[in-house]
Amino acid sequence: MSEATGERWEFADGPGSGADGSVAGLVAGLRGRIGGGRLENWLHSSLGRQLAVVSNGERAMVLLLSGPGDPGEHAVTPGADGCSDGFVLANGQADTYPDADTVPLERALHLVAHLLTTGAPPPDAPWSIDR
Repeated sequence: MSEATGERWEFADGPGSGADGSVAGLVAGLRGRIGGGRLENWLHSSLGRQLAVVSNGERAMVLLLSGPGDPGEHAVTPGADGCSDGFVLANGQADTYPDADTVPLERALHLVAHLLTTGAPPPDAPWSIDR
């Protein structure tokens, strides 16, 4: 639960989906899912927000939506050159993203932990507002 907002998060496929509901449990669950080949993961909050993490095992797109239909905002790596592929969605679609629109996986997990704890990305994390 976010200590700052009272917001509770769980995997979109339910609370019994491999995490105990704590921030540490959710991040560990996310790491395990990605390590096990489940590269698209969604978390839903008690306030209606959604957090998507789509990875290729090395980098991740971290996307925060205020609710259904919101174009959202996402973590970025300013100045990164090139693209990475292998971002496989649940429907089997394999995407390629510019590295500037993704972050290294460990950084992504840190961003997720901070967001789940405080309700917002870390102040030093560059984000692109897509709204």
